Amino acid sequence: MIVMTRSLVALFAWFVALAGVAHAEDKAELREHVEQSTQQLIQKLDENRGLYAEDPQAFYTRMEEALSGFVDFRRIAARVMGRYARQASPEQRDQFVRAFKRSLFDAYARALVESGQFSITVTEVDMKPDFADRASVLTEIETDSGNRYPVAYSMHRDDNGTWKMENVIVEGVNIGLAFRDRFAQEMEAKRGNVQAVIDGWNETVKDLSLENEVEES
Repeated sequence: MIVMTRSLVALFAWFVALAGVAHAEDKAELREHVEQSTQQLIQKLDENRGLYAEDPQAFYTRMEEALSGFVDFRRIAARVMGRYARQASPEQRDQFVRAFKRSLFDAYARALVESGQFSITVTEVDMKPDFADRASVLTEIETDSGNRYPVAYSMHRDDNGTWKMENVIVEGVNIGLAFRDRFAQEMEAKRGNVQAVIDGWNETVKDLSLENEVEES
């Protein structure tokens, strides 16, 4: 079931300001947004579990549509590239956004589809007092066997005023940082060739064991 949890995080990831009364309203709004978004994603997954075996591309398209309103893939991908994003052309950055999304599905979708039922509960919303557009949302994933796993979403409010996920922390492990460290390692291994790293990213993610990251934390 731990594999299922990590897969869920990667997909949601990879599978959400003012003080006083206004601050309280933001907090309630964000809690409701995350609760609704996660329930919609679970429902979409349940509706399309059977589609994965029949037509993986159709499954990918439907889940991508469901995730796009909750996950800021472009922001996450830019952070994964880190300082190396400045070396990439706009076309390469766009290419990496696509490669990053696809790599999450290819690496973790099967485990997610084959997992049992689970639920996600929002346990706490932490608004950042010094940053009106940042917040952390603590959740708990419970599997059908009764196992529970703490998951924290790092959220930001985009230019349209919509809260979106920009990172996730599973059992204390910063998943975005794990991907960024791996991108940097690949840049060193490929002697600074950004295109080569992008082209090989799908296989890189398949080799990255998030289970080991958690066990070593």
